[in-house]
Amino acid sequence: MAQNEFQQIIDDFDFLEDWEDRYRYIIDLGKKLEPLDSSLKNESTKINGCASQVWMNFELIGTEEAKIIELKGESDALIVKGLIAILISLYSGTKIKEAATIDALAEFNRLGLNEHLSSQRSNGLRAMLDRISSIIQGHPNQ
Repeated sequence: MAQNEFQQIIDDFDFLEDWEDRYRYIIDLGKKLEPLDSSLKNESTKINGCASQVWMNFELIGTEEAKIIELKGESDALIVKGLIAILISLYSGTKIKEAATIDALAEFNRLGLNEHLSSQRSNGLRAMLDRISSIIQGHPNQ
């Protein structure tokens, strides 16, 4: 499910001619995210290492072998919110074992984002990926 959503983002990126249009698209992705419940905006969900305010909430749903990731997030920065939407398209709905095999940096390379993000946004993206990885690696059934 999530991989199909990510593939759609890749297809849309290929259609867009320039990076200004691609940034607008990323912002639009972020605007479509459901707001994170205020009770989930706390120190345990806050991502440190981001220049903007970022919160990510993870839930593992289902039985042990079939647990899937439900990822939600929010930021006060529009581009970062769009990056969260892309991460959600990569991870939400995937089984924990499948999520452990996702190379998110390689997937972001497919979009060409690495050379078009500021160093602060790249650091923030890495911080978000580190949190996702720690959740996945910390789960016994990954």
